[in-house]
Amino acid sequence: MPRDYFDYSRLSNLIIAILYIKFVTWHVPVATHRRYNWDCGISCILMILSTAQRKQFLNNFESICKEEGFGVSTWTIDLCYLLQRYNVRHEYYTQTLGIDPNYKKHMYYTRIIDKDERRVLRRFKEAKARGLSVEKRTVGMPVIVSHLARHGPIILLTNASLLVCEICRKTIRDRFGYAGHYVVLCGYDITTRKLFYHNPEVRDGHVCRCFSGAMDNARVAFGTDQDIIFIYEKTNRKK
Repeated sequence: MPRDYFDYSRLSNLIIAILYIKFVTWHVPVATHRRYNWDCGISCILMILSTAQRKQFLNNFESICKEEGFGVSTWTIDLCYLLQRYNVRHEYYTQTLGIDPNYKKHMYYTRIIDKDERRVLRRFKEAKARGLSVEKRTVGMPVIVSHLARHGPIILLTNASLLVCEICRKTIRDRFGYAGHYVVLCGYDITTRKLFYHNPEVRDGHVCRCFSGAMDNARVAFGTDQDIIFIYEKTNRKK
C-alpha cells in the first residue's frame, strides 16, 4: 500500500475542519519571536507553552539556553528536553537514535556536528532515565492526521527548501539544498486534504497551508530523520 494512501472516508468532516493549536491568535513581536537564525525550534516550543511558561522562558532565555547546553544549535532531542522542563506531555519519533553518520559528509551538518555530537548523543542516551518518550519509529500521514484530530499539535522537522506554503507562494530558504526547519502542524482539512501549520519565519501572523503530499516531501527528506514530536493537549481544543 503506498505511503500516502489513506481512507479518508473513515474520518467524518466534522472531526476536524481546521484544528488550531492553543495560541493560534497569539501575537508576539518579530524581534522577540524570531530573534536569531537558529531558533525556529525554540519558537515552536514557545507556541506550545502556556502564557506564563512562555513569559518565564523569554525572561530567562539566555540562562535557560545555557543550562540546556545547546548554545545556538538545537536538535530535536533538545526540544524534547525543553518540553519536559515545562511538563508538556509529548512523544518523539525518529528514524535515528543519535546522529546519522552520513550527515558528516553533508555541508549543512559539517559545521555543527563536531560541536554538538557529544551533547546530542548523551541526551539520547539519558532520555529514558530522564522520563522522555523517544522511539525509533517513522510514521505516515494517517498517523499524523489521527493525532491532529484527537490529541493536539505536532512539531515537525522539515527541509525548508521543500516547504512551500500556498499563501507564502515560495519556499522560505530556496537557496539551500537542505535547510532544517521546524514548524508546528495545527490542523487538517479533510475535504481539501491540506495541512495547516505555523511557520516561525512568517511575519504577518497567517497560518500556512499546503497539500499533505507536499508536507510529506518536506518532512521525509534526507537530513530530517523524519523527526516528529506529538504534543498531547490536556484538553481538546478543536474549532
